[in-house]
Amino acid sequence: MSSRLRTAWPNDSQEPRIRIAPAKAAKNYADLACELAASYGLVPDPWQELVLSDWMMADAHNRWKVLKHGLSVPRQNGKNALLEIRELFGMVGLGEHILHSAHEVKTAQAHFRRFKHFFGDGANDPNAKYPELNALVEYVRNVNGQEEIKLKPDKHRGIPGGALRVVARSKSSARGFTADVLVFDEAQELTEDALEAQTPTTSAGPLHNSQWFIVGTPPGPNASGEIFERHRNAALADHPAHNLTWHEWSPDPTQQLDTSDRALWAACNPALEAGRLQITLIEGEHTSLSPEGFARERLGAWPTHAGATRAISPQLWDETTSPAPTNGIRSFAVAFSADGKRQALAGAVKEGSGLNARIHVNIIDTFTGSSEQSIQRVADWLAERQRRTAQINLLGGSGGPALAEALHERGVPRKIVHVMTTSEYFEACSTTFESLRAGKITHPQGTPDDALNSSVAVCDRQVRRKDGAYGWKATTKDGDETPLEAVSAAVYAAKKTRRHPGRKAKALT
Repeated sequence: MSSRLRTAWPNDSQEPRIRIAPAKAAKNYADLACELAASYGLVPDPWQELVLSDWMMADAHNRWKVLKHGLSVPRQNGKNALLEIRELFGMVGLGEHILHSAHEVKTAQAHFRRFKHFFGDGANDPNAKYPELNALVEYVRNVNGQEEIKLKPDKHRGIPGGALRVVARSKSSARGFTADVLVFDEAQELTEDALEAQTPTTSAGPLHNSQWFIVGTPPGPNASGEIFERHRNAALADHPAHNLTWHEWSPDPTQQLDTSDRALWAACNPALEAGRLQITLIEGEHTSLSPEGFARERLGAWPTHAGATRAISPQLWDETTSPAPTNGIRSFAVAFSADGKRQALAGAVKEGSGLNARIHVNIIDTFTGSSEQSIQRVADWLAERQRRTAQINLLGGSGGPALAEALHERGVPRKIVHVMTTSEYFEACSTTFESLRAGKITHPQGTPDDALNSSVAVCDRQVRRKDGAYGWKATTKDGDETPLEAVSAAVYAAKKTRRHPGRKAKALT
């Protein structure tokens, strides 16, 4: 494989910042695909020709060089036109059966309408714009959810009848269709269920020569982007998987991001040079979107937690947001990292009791640096609130006992301060996870990069004992598990304490 990261960036927008593909192949169908599309008014831009040249490499026996292909490019740059070129040639030139799926129904239907523009509304359509393409049509199916164009076999060229089915993704959307080519559009929303439902369709593809295309834009904070990220991670690994390609237009994450840099706008948006994307549109987006939204949607910037695996899915985390309660029993927890250099202070308010109890959690503060200094600061803060606190749980290394002693020195009763054991920590993690799934824990919405959201986005379960007990573990180099650990310890405190301070707790914000 040839792995190329561009160092002179920004530069020519027609070249992606990241291009990972085989260096060469015996054959390449890209030129033929571009000629066919151009003859029907679909003229590719240089960047689209470049991507196709990496996608359509074949060996001496006409077998595809690469199975899986990934593309990340900002919206409105011509991603759909690129897919149309590949699919049009696959149907007409190779007789491929293609399954094209999108996350939304409207996106799938729009793609199907574009193909009816080429082939007409049905066989023998007198109004077809391109009669020679319409002459290839065996039938056009317009049934909602099963839109399909089927072509006749070409006996003279020995090509079987190609087909295109376009669906909105679901667990059953691929039923009854075998495919040579899978196209996952809007890959930032591709779920495990949809992937598992559709990939088996290529195991019995008519040509036994499969390709998969996973294309989209960087996933937002509420997107199901794990699969798209997984493909990207494999491509960007030190030793990338042999059977994949990756093309990405995005800012260099090692450089300071200036969202007002017009040279960067051009570098990340290849359609701007072609004149199909207007600068006035980007100017409007720049003033309307948040800096994070503009960086993601218009510049193609991947989130800082890209590459992470997480136990708590974006959907579950989003579904459990809630305003803070005004009353309830209040507990706190402090978690220390193993090296003592990172600490997180969390709070929990419990409303109700028994099966009806609900716990609202949040991170109050985080600290980086000297644990001695932070311990004194946290001890002062907690001591001021001791009369309205049911329990304080402390977790991690030598920091927990040191903070417990500092609290005792400030007159905080020993009965409300508890240094957790390892077994209690494991129980706190599983209790938090299962209570979230049961809808018994809520948290503020916050911002995507606040301490709690950032920790949840990069933390997965790490099994620590033979019985399956687990703790939280950050899965990125710069990730931090201590906020999620502190929240779990606070949940454990709220569930276990029997104390009920006389005063009503203030809202936890």
